[in-house]
Amino acid sequence: QVQIVESGGGLVQPGGSLRLSCAASGSILNIHFMGWYRQVPGKQRELVAQISSDGFTTYADSVKGRSTISRDNAKNTVYLQLNSLKPEDTAVYYCYAMIRIARAEVPPIDYWGQGTQVTVSS
Repeated sequence: QVQIVESGGGLVQPGGSLRLSCAASGSILNIHFMGWYRQVPGKQRELVAQISSDGFTTYADSVKGRSTISRDNAKNTVYLQLNSLKPEDTAVYYCYAMIRIARAEVPPIDYWGQGTQVTVSS
């Protein structure tokens, strides 16, 4: 089985920064995508940023210019640097990975972390 481990969430004041980390482990053949989604009560989960296996990145308009997603393929880890944080960034952030495991005839599978709380407040 694949395990997703998230870290880096917490409480930060407006204008501050956080770096979220997500590491995948297990019988992984390759990871097609890794990224971060977020969700607040009463709203749909939304993409924050993701990065593909070949380095293509996607960012939500709300975080463009103040966020950077990166990866370490050797460690199966993705990082999301969030700067100039705003109260509206407050959410539970979920790591996402589309992973091909090292078994024949098994298609890529979506994996999710359990979520890490990011709270931006004075």
